[in-house]
Amino acid sequence: MRAVGEMSPTEPLAGMWAAFAYTGTGRELLARLKYRNQRSSVRWLAAAMAAALPPGLAVDAVTWAPTSPQRRRRRGFDQAELLARALGREAGWSVASLLRRVDAAGQTGRNRSQRSRAPVFDSPRPPPPKVLVVDDIITTGATLQAAAKSLIRAGAERVDAVAAGATPLPSSRRPPGGVTMRSHNTTPAEREPPWM
Repeated sequence: MRAVGEMSPTEPLAGMWAAFAYTGTGRELLARLKYRNQRSSVRWLAAAMAAALPPGLAVDAVTWAPTSPQRRRRRGFDQAELLARALGREAGWSVASLLRRVDAAGQTGRNRSQRSRAPVFDSPRPPPPKVLVVDDIITTGATLQAAAKSLIRAGAERVDAVAAGATPLPSSRRPPGGVTMRSHNTTPAEREPPWM
């Protein structure tokens, strides 16, 4: 799998990172979680996201960009919430539900232009100053940008974002050719998951 790392954030996000490119094995891992409720990869994905973040990132709380209530009912879970809770455990950060999805439309199946019309969130309670928002996949960044806007309107001072996967975006800051996840001296996040 190809690592992504730091990406160019869209305002008002202060920073944005992704663990790996949403292609090949990475795409299959997230599809298994999102569409087939195979949760065995969640811990590994959380470790990969933690490894993608810069050392010393200040985080008061981890939250997630919630899926629509209809999709949560149909799936029986919210994959972004699972990843956020696992990342919080991995990094030792508190996790809180700070966002509520206002609109019903999901992003899956939309083209890039449709995705740019971001979902709408509100923040039912005041967030702490520094929030890290988790999502499963970054495509245009519109979902995370909308989440950050809502959190900042509610009082957050800084919002960063991380996702397990990212479609190859021209704005990503990964080195040319990316990084192979099978490098010689790998971190836990770079190793192939044991079930692959």
